[in-house]
Amino acid sequence: MQTMNDHWKRKITLFLTAQTISLFGSSLVQYAIIWYITLTTTSGVMMTISTVCGFLPQMAISLFAGVWIDRYNRKKMIMLADGMIAIATLILAVMFLMGYNNIWLLYLILLIRAAGTGIQVPAVNALIPQIVPKDQLMKVNGVNSSISSLMMFLAPAAGGVILSISTIETAFFIDVMTAIIGIGMMCIIVIPAHAKVEDGQKSNVQDIKEGFKYLKDHAFIKQLLIYLFVVMILISPAAFLTPLMVSRSFGPEVWRLTASEMTFSAGALVGGVLIASWGGFKSRMHTNILACAFYGLLMVGLGVAPMFAVYLLFNLLIGITMPCFNAPLTVLLQQNVDPDMQGRVFSLVQVTNSCALPLGMVLFGPLADRVQVETILLLAGIAVIMCALYAVIKLLALAKDYD
Repeated sequence: MQTMNDHWKRKITLFLTAQTISLFGSSLVQYAIIWYITLTTTSGVMMTISTVCGFLPQMAISLFAGVWIDRYNRKKMIMLADGMIAIATLILAVMFLMGYNNIWLLYLILLIRAAGTGIQVPAVNALIPQIVPKDQLMKVNGVNSSISSLMMFLAPAAGGVILSISTIETAFFIDVMTAIIGIGMMCIIVIPAHAKVEDGQKSNVQDIKEGFKYLKDHAFIKQLLIYLFVVMILISPAAFLTPLMVSRSFGPEVWRLTASEMTFSAGALVGGVLIASWGGFKSRMHTNILACAFYGLLMVGLGVAPMFAVYLLFNLLIGITMPCFNAPLTVLLQQNVDPDMQGRVFSLVQVTNSCALPLGMVLFGPLADRVQVETILLLAGIAVIMCALYAVIKLLALAKDYD
């Protein structure tokens, strides 16, 4: 028995390490692009365009990606997506070195990277239950969140150093190298086959329809996605407008943007450790709802912070709540969704995020050029608290058969 335990632990350790190395490069480039656009334009509209470019392709590809993830080898799908992103980033780096450094090229690369993410993220979530026993999923998802947060903590610091002493092209090449390392590590992991779509004659559209039918037949999962959709819209200002707020209200220095991202990531690291060691309440939904309420309250704190140090404190605490919000939802789906439907369900989760966050930025981004970001955070935070109250009234009753 101990040998079997060691076997899955070695696999998940290698898998998470490969994904973390790749994530570090991706996060480095993501911060570099966002900061480059922020410091170059200081425009809420331009930030909105970058957000839409970062998520719109996920909406287009995620539904089909869910079918592919359920039908084909999930490990290869992850490697393919990672490789596609790396190639696009390499091409961009070469073009920048040749002098073609128009800001619109950054939007193009965001589109391509988002398409790869639309495949990779649901594939990772669907693959983890193939390796990890059900009773260990919360711990593994918490550990995964902690490791990812650590890399995202280091990435802004590294990005700040790179933009201060070098150029954005350096970040691009680092991303390519980390992708190569991550793909190489994935090659040596042996992962058991998952249940695939049996009828090979079915079209992608038919399989997508089956995914929606599955959602329709499971009221709790459907309501969970609606709840997630609304919350994601409302937290988008905290996710994407805070660099603009920092630049306008506290100063445009790179170190301030770096500190803002690092405090959130440090908090997310602590939150991941917390959820991995504690495991949350017996009810996954209770853990999620409490985290949702705290998130809204802390968004209000961001909006009223009188000085940068206070802002950083609230940003740190928001980071702590994020894994406590996300991990219980992920585990609920991993434990309850049929294995041959997990690719499609997690793709629907990805579509939910991909629609909600850009929609939030379409609403709040242009508004940020007319009113203070602080005001937006204050009102959106109150609305997030209301979502937590809705979840108490509506979702807890539906969750009894799942939670």
